[in-house]
Amino acid sequence: MTLDDIRALCQAQQLDIFGAFHTVPDDGAPDGCQTLLLLGPHEPGFWDALTSSEEWGDLEAVDAWSARVIGDLAKELDAEALFPFGGPPYKPFIKWALRSGAAWQSPVTILVHDRAGLMVSYRGALALKQKLELPPPPAKPCDSCEKPCLTACPVGALTSEGYDVAACHAYLDTPAGQDCMTRGCAVRRACPVSQSYGRVEAQSAYHMSVFHK
Repeated sequence: MTLDDIRALCQAQQLDIFGAFHTVPDDGAPDGCQTLLLLGPHEPGFWDALTSSEEWGDLEAVDAWSARVIGDLAKELDAEALFPFGGPPYKPFIKWALRSGAAWQSPVTILVHDRAGLMVSYRGALALKQKLELPPPPAKPCDSCEKPCLTACPVGALTSEGYDVAACHAYLDTPAGQDCMTRGCAVRRACPVSQSYGRVEAQSAYHMSVFHK
């Protein structure tokens, strides 16, 4: 089975391959894994699939959906399903994202993905026993971008200096902060790649509500 074959299986479940790499010793991949595939939401349509699922309504609906769907894909592919939740200890998903060559540290320090931009999220991974043929890594979008993310935060909580979580939460408690609460982080929305990704505002609002409890 090729990478494109597996991508088609994932997309049928509203997931997509967000990066892949051949494993080496000590990179945190399971024993016997030769190729690790990172999975994220396939847009448009991920939010509709999630909110119409059997898991929706549970407190941990996103994780429960991910565990079921990616677990089923792993069984079909004779692979091992891995997740960024369920720890500690936690799997090194940020390290894996950087290893994949499809994600980088952005100008505002958080991860940016070649197709999802600053809206990137990883729902899980597949550890395959086979060594798949992989394409060359994509170009980093920030290299040809005017970087509007650097000045997008209304209170300067997310900049090239890093992320001031306390300042972000304080702003979200204000009337002006409701724009970020209902539409998603202004910095993530400013990214041109994020704007072409197709993530709906309802999903961003949900994640902001979970973040800002």
